[in-house]
Amino acid sequence: MSQLAEHVKCLIIGSGPAGYTAAIYAARADMHPILYTGIVPGGQLTQTTEVDNFPGYPEGITGPVMMQDLQKQAEKFGTEVRFGYVTSVDFSGPVHEVTIDETTVIKADTVIIATGATAKWLGLESEQKYNGFGVSACAVCDGFFYRGEDVAIVGAGDTAAEEATYLAKLCRKVHMLVRRDEFRASKAMVHRVLNTPNIEIHYNTEAKEVLGDGQVVNALRVLNNVTGEESDIPVMGFFVAIGHKPNTELFTDWLDMDINGYLVTKPGSTQTNREGIFAAGDVQDHIFRQAITAAGSGCMAALEAERYLAAKEHMVLN
Repeated sequence: MSQLAEHVKCLIIGSGPAGYTAAIYAARADMHPILYTGIVPGGQLTQTTEVDNFPGYPEGITGPVMMQDLQKQAEKFGTEVRFGYVTSVDFSGPVHEVTIDETTVIKADTVIIATGATAKWLGLESEQKYNGFGVSACAVCDGFFYRGEDVAIVGAGDTAAEEATYLAKLCRKVHMLVRRDEFRASKAMVHRVLNTPNIEIHYNTEAKEVLGDGQVVNALRVLNNVTGEESDIPVMGFFVAIGHKPNTELFTDWLDMDINGYLVTKPGSTQTNREGIFAAGDVQDHIFRQAITAAGSGCMAALEAERYLAAKEHMVLN
């Protein structure tokens, strides 16, 4: 790689709550961080209309505005935010090399990975049309907006079962669509679903189309894949719980991952298996996946990066 590459103390990859929070802390520690936004500046929250559960916003805030606020705060303290996409990395040496848009090489003493995870969707055109207006991939994030209403959720694993029972506490009725004649979830989670009276399970059933008035969702068209019969279920919200895919393909040859591709960090830490490389947010969290937990881990990553650099400088001085 080019010897004329820019050299920085701290490079942050990703611009969601984890990335921007890491940038705020790193900048305040005089690490002069550079943050590359990725293809979707602001991450998943830019596709969320209302955020009511992030501390400090008693009246709520939209996802895009919240991300703009976080960016402004990071820039206020000296973060340089750049639009660009990481196309390759080389973590073989003590100084880490990251290539942006296949042309620009950055050499970084520390790297904070905050590339997040992408929700898996069914691939329906109507699903994307109403995304954020009745369609959601996060019951904990958006379930509150459907308090007392009828909703539907699709999925058969532990996440779907957990989100269905969460929705059942808020909603009048939860229609749960299971594509096969059985769950994939653990027996404990299935038992919980089966013993929740306001969850109605539709086995052998698939979502065919999200129906609405052009503004909000009012029904879901489903297909019984055994009988071939289609029917409409009146609902105000539709939750897709078929999993998430962590954005970690770039790091396959360099960093430890679990079987689902999430980056593995040391317990109680954001440190990966390579020194000076830290992971924060949904890219390493398949359990909580909340803006506030992502922000918290971004804080942790920046503090750990700062301590890592301080320890290296101490070794050089001694």
